Amino acid sequence: MDFKSSDTITGPRSEDVLPDTATAAVKIVIVGGFGVGKTTMVGSVSEIRPLTTEETMTQAGVGVDDNRGVESKTATTVAMDFGRISITDQLVLYLFGTPGQERFWFLWNGLFEGALGAVVLVDTRRLEVSFDVIGRLEERGVPFVVAINSFPEAPRHNLDDLRRALDLPEYVPLFDCNARYRESSRDALMTLMRHLHEMTPAHA
Repeated sequence: MDFKSSDTITGPRSEDVLPDTATAAVKIVIVGGFGVGKTTMVGSVSEIRPLTTEETMTQAGVGVDDNRGVESKTATTVAMDFGRISITDQLVLYLFGTPGQERFWFLWNGLFEGALGAVVLVDTRRLEVSFDVIGRLEERGVPFVVAINSFPEAPRHNLDDLRRALDLPEYVPLFDCNARYRESSRDALMTLMRHLHEMTPAHA
């Protein structure tokens, strides 16, 4: 293909370019049931404009998707969300948010390939949707932490009670967060990174 001198070739935006100082990149997955805040977390913490694959919910999902407790939700992730955050000048996390509906879980196989760990987002209004998510992570042997996402209308529970309800081992970090806020989402990611560090042989 011939280009004219007047043709303009554009590349990535300056804010999307990976820092020159970056020497290590880690893939992290944000998982959870439908409507627990995965897209919100990726969007709040990403230093680049996040990629989303949200589509408007239609009648096709009626009777298929369980939207109890989140009836006002009008869009849903159908493939993945993607973002990036620099933890240090050298370490960059690539964030992949998974679709929450069970009918899209077949996409998890590709999204989890090469992932170092996962953050599980939980909504206490619909605690039961987290059981299968955590079970799938345990089956895959993927290290994870559990973040209780804060919703204004969600019931409050003691973390010890939630740990028992979710049947979480003591070594799995469980904590409160608010996925709408960058600082809280970043803290969740840092908790996962500390957990992964503690699981390395030198710290086992």
